[in-house]
Amino acid sequence: MIKIYTDGSCIGNPGDGGWAAIIIENGKKTQIKGHKKETTNNQMELLAPIKALKKIPKGSKVQIFTDSKYVKTGITEWIHNWKKNGWKTASKKEVKNKELWTELDNLTNSYEIKWSWVKAHSTDKLNNEVDLLARETAAS
Repeated sequence: MIKIYTDGSCIGNPGDGGWAAIIIENGKKTQIKGHKKETTNNQMELLAPIKALKKIPKGSKVQIFTDSKYVKTGITEWIHNWKKNGWKTASKKEVKNKELWTELDNLTNSYEIKWSWVKAHSTDKLNNEVDLLARETAAS
């Protein structure tokens, strides 16, 4: 199973953002990251798993670790109702970041994914590592 740790960061919200992912495949650790101006923290949190999934073979079994409840709950729970309701929230508002949610949803169909939430700034070494990478990228 491929393990992916993801995180996003933003200096100001909106502001300069960074996303990062650590991909562990067959014992090999790969880091990927990116920077975007005038973005939001949630957009960076979503971009990290999108970019990571694009780096691994389709059909892979994957476990994605995120400290974003927004991402984990959104992709495993909320998205089903959003799609049924024409991309509207329970309060009939447009879903924010719809393009990113759509892209992530389409990508997830090509993999067998287990989503795992981890507590931020805690004892998970790789989550702390990806957090630092995302924050450094946002500041670059």
